[in-house]
Amino acid sequence: MQFWEMSATEITAGVRDRTFSAEEVMRSCLDRIEAVNPVLNALIDVRPEEALADARRADQAVAAGERLGPLHGVPVSTKIDTDQAGRICSLGLVSQADAVADGDAACVAALRDAGAVFVGKSNAPAWSLRWFATNDAHGRTLNPWDADRTPGGSSGGAASSVASGMTPVAHGNDIGGSIRYPAACCGIVGIRPTVGLVPNLDAPGAPEMDMPLTVQTWVTHGPLARNVADVRAALYAMAVPDLRDPFGAAAVRRIGAAPGPTRVIVVRDVGMAKPHAAVNTAIDRAAAWLADAGYEIEETDVPQLAEAARLWHLLLGEDMRTAGPMFDELGDEAFRVSSEYGRQKAAEYWGETPDLEAYINGWARRGTLVTQLQTMLGANTMVLTPASAEPPLEQDADILDPQRALEAFDAMWPMISVPALGFPAVTVPAGEADGLPLSVQLIGGKFTEDVILDAAQAIEDRAPRLTPVMRL
Repeated sequence: MQFWEMSATEITAGVRDRTFSAEEVMRSCLDRIEAVNPVLNALIDVRPEEALADARRADQAVAAGERLGPLHGVPVSTKIDTDQAGRICSLGLVSQADAVADGDAACVAALRDAGAVFVGKSNAPAWSLRWFATNDAHGRTLNPWDADRTPGGSSGGAASSVASGMTPVAHGNDIGGSIRYPAACCGIVGIRPTVGLVPNLDAPGAPEMDMPLTVQTWVTHGPLARNVADVRAALYAMAVPDLRDPFGAAAVRRIGAAPGPTRVIVVRDVGMAKPHAAVNTAIDRAAAWLADAGYEIEETDVPQLAEAARLWHLLLGEDMRTAGPMFDELGDEAFRVSSEYGRQKAAEYWGETPDLEAYINGWARRGTLVTQLQTMLGANTMVLTPASAEPPLEQDADILDPQRALEAFDAMWPMISVPALGFPAVTVPAGEADGLPLSVQLIGGKFTEDVILDAAQAIEDRAPRLTPVMRL
């Protein structure tokens, strides 16, 4: 096995006991980046000499007996919409293509403190608001399984780079599936934690903006990796309480073992998009594997998920409407077209121009849904859903044809229902079909990351290993 094929936990163990060096690992990952990134275009702003210098400093810390973090010596990428000192933070916009951050966002600082060695920035769509990873500033990112299929978005560069072996761990963020969907499309693991567990703060000194309420309360940062253990380690590293975050948690909560039998509610279809046959097969596999691991399986309806998906369109859509002119002006044509189709989908549920009363009532109803689901889930129940009603979408499915775009929005109900509720969710591979990975999603109650990761581990233990991969 080459170093670039290793997991983060294997790397940090080997670096700690000096079986091999962080510099050797970084050289291997840089060689892999040189081999596959020109095709995939997953990472930008890769600076080999800086990465090697940081890796050498990681080795010096080991030799000096310094405190070592849980990701010590592990190559990690960060997303182009998140501040990392001295690196591009373009948001996928041509006007910001050369913008450089002055400092680290809180989650990036946490990764740095955990010993991560940063190797590049991962590509994403303009404004990080599509389920694809292409923009006019940095170009298109490909899925290492199939160039004609999306690598997911918005953290598509992160997922493509991890799945193809460029880095074992990547940073991402999520307001509508932007961690979980790319992980699913590329056959890796991605977790969206409970809102507040990972601080959602820009770098100190970054320009202040009064962000819309949905952005403040729905966006969260989290890791992507090729296995559950690495996602767990990276999540723990990122979950550093920071009370400057108005929605931050006061302390990192560790659930540990769930009280009593752990129940899994299977939800295949909420009436928005009929699941593809291969998606149904993935759900069947995952449910059987969980049953084999001792979980209680029950298949039933959870209507709150469909209602939450519809509220996502209302609340995020209306928040984006207020900033629409700026978003449209700075975004690229693909962003504008996708946004227009998104507005058309929202209009099916809420009309062309929802009024203030609808918006206020939407937020009120959201609170009721959170309470209902939190009561249902507690600490020992989770929901198993598809990652999407379809296998990975074809590239640009959200912009090439109006009817296909609306179908794509419907297929993504598992992705958009979760941010509207603020709950944690993880996507994990459950095999493949027709040369594409298929994943399932596990949704838990608030702060039950350990519980859903344990279930994801049970699935991973029984599923075939899919990555690293490069089939193009």
